[in-house]
Amino acid sequence: MMGPSHALSGAAGWLVGSLALQQFAGIHQTPVQLAVGTAMCAGGALLPDMDMSGRVLTNRGGATVAHTFGVVSLFLAECMEKLSLGIYNLTKGRRDPHRDNGHRTFTHTLPFNVGVGFGVFELCLHFGKPAVLGILFFTFAMALRGLFEKWAARAGWLIVTLAAAAGTLGAYAVLPAGRGYPILGIALGIGGLIHILGDMLTSHGCPVLWPIPTGRKRRWRCYGLPDEVSVKVGGKVEVYVLRTAFWLVSIATAAWMLYQPVLQRFNIKV
Repeated sequence: MMGPSHALSGAAGWLVGSLALQQFAGIHQTPVQLAVGTAMCAGGALLPDMDMSGRVLTNRGGATVAHTFGVVSLFLAECMEKLSLGIYNLTKGRRDPHRDNGHRTFTHTLPFNVGVGFGVFELCLHFGKPAVLGILFFTFAMALRGLFEKWAARAGWLIVTLAAAAGTLGAYAVLPAGRGYPILGIALGIGGLIHILGDMLTSHGCPVLWPIPTGRKRRWRCYGLPDEVSVKVGGKVEVYVLRTAFWLVSIATAAWMLYQPVLQRFNIKV
């Protein structure tokens, strides 16, 4: 799927999961906590596509997330693509096909996304404010690029960067003090896993079982839907059906979770 679809699916997934935890486990979040978690999961759902690079010097091509910070993020995407391709070549089986790029390889595996989530969890837990600020900033920028793609493209990377910085400082100022915020790692990891599920709706799929051999001496076998029922990347089903569904689910879930806090905030009784 394309970047905006991934970001929307991450936001919808976090909101639905938060509602389930609220209803069945009694775990409540403040509006700010809910917004931060949603943004983190939306940004995390874009991160695996950092392995899709474009033309760095001309600031063209590449995945949505690769344009977050202009040529800087395009260069990072180029490095990630080459790293992923190198890992593919080092670990591929005899019957795994030759590849010229690393897209949908290492960053689209369970070990990578679980590892990112765990790594961010540990960073926030042990290093506190500096780690939290850096992770919030980077992820907020990705979320803005994915959720508001047309605005971000018109505004440019500098405005997106400034908006992410302002959102980071504002969110950190009102979040409960004295916490390491390890839940940020959980949100990022879940976003990455939602990305994988989204790409498995396409015919190409993802190598979700890597590095486990899957027969015929292959380690990078991709699993997706058959052509007859798969979602075409950038097609009408993705752009109009899935994105609309993700928006509706996100809006309805957020409204359901936030109406009571809003009423209490303004002392409105119903």
